[in-house]
Amino acid sequence: MTVGDSSVHSRRPATILGPDRSLRKPKVKFPVGACDCHAHVFGSQDEYPYAGHAAYIAEYLPVDAYISMLRSIGCMRAVLVQPSVYGTDNRCLLDAMAAGKFDFRGVVVVDPKVSDAELLELHAAGVRGIRINAASHTPGLRMEHARELAHRIERLGWHLQFFINITANSAAADEILRLPVPCVIDHFGHVRAEKGIHSPEFQALLELAHHDHVWFKLSGGYRVSHLLPPFADVAPLAQALMGVAADRCVFGTDWPHPNVGRVDNDADLADALAEWVQDETLLHKVLVENPARLYQFD
Repeated sequence: MTVGDSSVHSRRPATILGPDRSLRKPKVKFPVGACDCHAHVFGSQDEYPYAGHAAYIAEYLPVDAYISMLRSIGCMRAVLVQPSVYGTDNRCLLDAMAAGKFDFRGVVVVDPKVSDAELLELHAAGVRGIRINAASHTPGLRMEHARELAHRIERLGWHLQFFINITANSAAADEILRLPVPCVIDHFGHVRAEKGIHSPEFQALLELAHHDHVWFKLSGGYRVSHLLPPFADVAPLAQALMGVAADRCVFGTDWPHPNVGRVDNDADLADALAEWVQDETLLHKVLVENPARLYQFD
């Protein structure tokens, strides 16, 4: 697999908080087949060195710790997303998937000139998407790479996932509309929840929801809200997106919640989703049906 900038091989101390390791069941009971569509794993630095330009360093957070959390909240499937700090070195993610301990799919970061053979290899490993990172402090794939990559992955049935700030990058919306593959926006496009659904920023996000190839991750409530779970000011945003794109919304815990100011218990995040999506039929779509289609679980 393509290896990114791993020029810093010495062990580096963690610079961010780890997850809340207390495991408890949420009040809501997730349906059979529920999927967490956004999480990361971080391995030993001896085996998986961070990119030299990494914006943060996480503590050792292996896949077993993540699986324990998944089982505690009632998820049977999950999607691992390549964190920016590993660059294009996807080995930690791929090794976690290959261990066969859980039903995983993956979203990776690749070199813009990735070969067709490597894409096929990644597909066989369970990868179903590429992450475009236009908002992180760690450099990664940018919007200018999206179009060429989209045409490369279209035949595989993959999608592009966007870590973007709609407010700061209004041109991104225009580019997403032109792409020929499903486009997944995580963390509400970083639109601040306190601005409300009538803000120009959220209306721009909502306009994207009217296009059938644009999907949304109901994730990272703490990234867009100053409130505690269930993030009451995020509920109108989630409900507005669901009102337009109920067949194109999925849920993500964002475990282990890297690079945020506080860490909430994942059971509270599960219950927050149930507060945002109170209809059982819609909740089943978000947790089971939609992920199965997008990530080809079935």
